[in-house]
Amino acid sequence: MHRKRNLLGHLYMGAFLFYLFVPLAIMGGAAFNDSRLPSVYPWKGWTGRWFAELFADQVMWTSFINTILVALAVVALAVPLGTAGAILINSISGKVRGALYGLMVAPILMPGAVIGISTLLFWNHANVPPGLHLSVFGQVSYIAAFVMLLVLARLQSFDPALEEAALDLGASHGQVLRRILLPHLAPALGAGAAIAFFQSIENFNVTLFTRGTSNTLTVYVFSKVRSGITPTINALALILISVTIVCAIWYEIARRRAERRALLLERTATLESAAMLESAA
Repeated sequence: MHRKRNLLGHLYMGAFLFYLFVPLAIMGGAAFNDSRLPSVYPWKGWTGRWFAELFADQVMWTSFINTILVALAVVALAVPLGTAGAILINSISGKVRGALYGLMVAPILMPGAVIGISTLLFWNHANVPPGLHLSVFGQVSYIAAFVMLLVLARLQSFDPALEEAALDLGASHGQVLRRILLPHLAPALGAGAAIAFFQSIENFNVTLFTRGTSNTLTVYVFSKVRSGITPTINALALILISVTIVCAIWYEIARRRAERRALLLERTATLESAAMLESAA
C-alpha cells in the first residue's frame, strides 16, 4: 500500500512537471525556429535572428525601461504603506481590527480592470492626466495589501516585551522601530519588496487603463499579439525565464552557504564553550 502511494505520488508529480515545463520548452524552442510563426512545427532550421530583431526593437526597450521604473516606484510606495498598515492592524483589537483588515485586503479581491478604471476616474476628477504615475498609484492600491499580509504574518512572532523593555530603558519610539522592530521584519520586508516588484512587472489590466500614451512590457506584448505576433516574443519570454532561473539558483546557493556558515559558527561556539568548561573544571 505504501509503495502504491509513493508510485501515485511520483506519477502525479511527473505529470505536474510535464504539464508545467513542456509548454515552456516549446515556447523556448520557437525562439530558435527559422519561421515567421511562433511554433516549433514545422521546424525550418536553427536561427538567432529573432533575438537580433528583439534587441533592435527600440519600442521594446522603452517599454522595458518604463516597466522597471514603474516597478521600482511601486516598491518604494507599497513597502512602507503595507508595513504601516500591518503595524496599525497589529496594534489594535476588536471589531475595529476586523473591519480595518477587511478594508485593506479588499483591493486584492477586485478585478484589475475595476482598479484601473477607478484609478483613472478618481484622478481625472483631480485634473491629473493619465500616465505611468497613475499606473504606479493604481498598482500600489492593491500590491500594498500583499506586503501588509507578509509583514502582519511576521509580526505574529514578535515579542512586544522587547519593545516595552527598550522604552523602559530610555529608547525613543524611533529607536525601537529602527533597532528592534525593523530588523525583526527584515525578511518580510524583503519578500514583500520582491513580490511588489514582480507583481508590478506582470501587471496588465491596471496599467492598460492608466498608462496614457506610455507603454510597459505587458502592454507592448499585448500590442504585438494584436498586430501579428512573431517569435521575437518567444525570444523575450525565453530571456526573462532564463534570468528568473539564474536568480533563483543564485539565491538558493547563497542561502545554503549562509546556512552552512551559521552552522559552522554554532559548532565553533559550542566547542569553545565546552573547552572553557573543561579548563574551568
